[in-house]
Amino acid sequence: MAAQREQPNFYEDPKFARILFSTTRFAWLWAIIRVWLGYQWIQASLHKIGVESWTGNGVALKGFWDRAISMPQAPGRPPITYGWYRDFIQYLLDVQAYTWFAKVIAYGELIIGIALVIGAFVGIAAFFGAFMNINFMLAGTASTNPVLFTVAILLVLAWKVAGYYGVDRYLLPALGTPWKPGKVFTSNRGSVTAI
Repeated sequence: MAAQREQPNFYEDPKFARILFSTTRFAWLWAIIRVWLGYQWIQASLHKIGVESWTGNGVALKGFWDRAISMPQAPGRPPITYGWYRDFIQYLLDVQAYTWFAKVIAYGELIIGIALVIGAFVGIAAFFGAFMNINFMLAGTASTNPVLFTVAILLVLAWKVAGYYGVDRYLLPALGTPWKPGKVFTSNRGSVTAI
């Protein structure tokens, strides 16, 4: 009987994925993509910040939510497909969350955009951008959201190198990750220092 080969407990990424997402060979491409996406978020925020209906009383968001939960007569289809999401938006309307939530959206878009443009915490910024995109899509708005969502997911996958030509080149080695603390959190002997 031939000796059976031991199977590994993990699967390696294909070579193209390792090169694309884990090496700096295509860091220039990720820089272009993240700056473009960041610019899109900044542009979206600038259409809201300083506008009374967004950062003042939030009635622009209220109007969006009202349209999203509307139920047209048959054979029309409602903007929101999922009942649980419609109920969630209705709850936010009932508690008048739009008064503060509109500010969170407007300034959140700006923070995401700036972080992506300067290349700081790219993976985190892209994740929150994708989270906003998916919520806009769940509320029945397609627009550019599917493209922006897809690009954000790619940046999340490329988080290790997407900010290489940016602030992350210095932030990531200094701060590290939750599973491997960086230079700021380790002493000369390599142990984690108390904070």
